[in-house]
Amino acid sequence: MKNITHTGVSSTPTMLDRTEQAHCTVCCCTLANKILMVLFMVLLIFATLFGNLVTLAVVLGTKHFHTPQGYLKASLAVADLAVGIFVVPLSVYAEVYLMVTDSAPEWTSYNSQSVSFHPCNIIGPIFAGCTLVSITTIFFLTIERSIAVLRPLHKDSVITRKRTTILIVLSWVGSFFLAVCPIVFSSEIALEYNSCSRMCNYALGTIGKFPSQAWNILLLFPAFDFTLLGGTVVINIISLSSIRQHSRRRKHLAESESQSTTKPTFSDIKAAKTIGTLTVAFTVSFTPIAVFVVGNVLGNKWCNFSFFAFWILATNSCWNVIIYSVRDQKFRLRAQKLLMPFHRKNTTKT
Repeated sequence: MKNITHTGVSSTPTMLDRTEQAHCTVCCCTLANKILMVLFMVLLIFATLFGNLVTLAVVLGTKHFHTPQGYLKASLAVADLAVGIFVVPLSVYAEVYLMVTDSAPEWTSYNSQSVSFHPCNIIGPIFAGCTLVSITTIFFLTIERSIAVLRPLHKDSVITRKRTTILIVLSWVGSFFLAVCPIVFSSEIALEYNSCSRMCNYALGTIGKFPSQAWNILLLFPAFDFTLLGGTVVINIISLSSIRQHSRRRKHLAESESQSTTKPTFSDIKAAKTIGTLTVAFTVSFTPIAVFVVGNVLGNKWCNFSFFAFWILATNSCWNVIIYSVRDQKFRLRAQKLLMPFHRKNTTKT
């Protein structure tokens, strides 16, 4: 059975083939590797939950962040939070069960077409949907920042909280619609727990041949992901180029000149650079998946690489709060107050 990633096609073996493999994967060759893998997954859960809960607390609990940009950051945090709550814990359960009992859970040996209920029927679309939501949200953040930088006078009239809320709802609905499309519109596609990636992936029930209908449906993922991410990178380049030109002009123009009223504010520039950093981080984490898809199309299995590709993408769920803390001083100060509730009292006493 061939395995399908949420962004493309994989021919890596399923959990059913675990005992038939002549070689072991890098994450499970020895007991030490298995323990390190589970420890990594557990730490990732805590990092994802902690970081994104802090982000939500700062954004939702601070009036300063009740802006279109803040709403988009909250949406991104919820998508990342879902990965830490649903996706990674299932992998931890499967791998701990395998270590303790020396046999995999029964459901990992079958795909979703073979049993009435399969956990991957829920977890697979959640991971795919949340990844699509993240890409869409970063695209919206980039658009919002580009308008603030390139058209500062039109920012407040074009970017409103109502419009942003509508876009957020549409992004969630559209992303999860795409995530369930493969299993809804094709009887050839199922979901399974893959022994290489250690995650729930889309899989084809036909051996050695791609059904044309399933192929066309699965192309929705890479087409959507790569087009949106590519557009995001281009828009960020345009915005950052404009910021660079603005910085050069500022050296030659007095602050009192009339042109200063049409320039983006310092906070808008800082926010644009933050979103640029966010885009770079997501692009770096998503690139291994892109390479993996291309390799699969060319007929390469890359079992070990699939593990790293998927889990590098999963680690992106805990990076956003670090980027905000480094790039956004107001976010950092607010987060410090939340994490150190007695700091202000001690400062007042001294």
